[in-house]
Amino acid sequence: MAKLVAQIAKCTAGSLSCTSKGSLFSRPVSRASLYLSRSIANTRCLRAERLYTEKHEWITVDGKIGIVGISSYAQEALGDIVYAQLPDAGSAIEKEAECGALESVKAASELYSPVSGKVIEKNEAVEKKPGLVNSSCYDKGWLFKIELKNLDEVKNLMNEEAYNSYLKSNPH
Repeated sequence: MAKLVAQIAKCTAGSLSCTSKGSLFSRPVSRASLYLSRSIANTRCLRAERLYTEKHEWITVDGKIGIVGISSYAQEALGDIVYAQLPDAGSAIEKEAECGALESVKAASELYSPVSGKVIEKNEAVEKKPGLVNSSCYDKGWLFKIELKNLDEVKNLMNEEAYNSYLKSNPH
């Protein structure tokens, strides 16, 4: 990666031909393709892919650490959330096991973990102000962080495209 960044910097500063010996590029590089390459590389590095369960929890994974929350669909179905019971740090939880609850003016819903592991942090701001889940379910309204026990468990989760198809095709 460092070699690619150095090559991009060299191309940006130079004539953009980048055809010297040892170059990563074998043909002239336009400013547009250079910008696109840099944009794609930065986007992938800055945003982890959100994966979903059929029970509407999501997780983003960075290394062995996952951040868990509920989807926009789930928070809309629940309505105004007034209470959140989240798993405590240090708790060991299993994939698909109940690990907490959210209550709204309409209903109560259990939380299920999308993966197995040890909870390393819960979002205390959500416990104090549960409405954060409604106003920012993918950002400030995350629920807990977990150290994954088995990274392979995420392979069976749905990416955003598959989850959106699931929402359109299945009754909930």
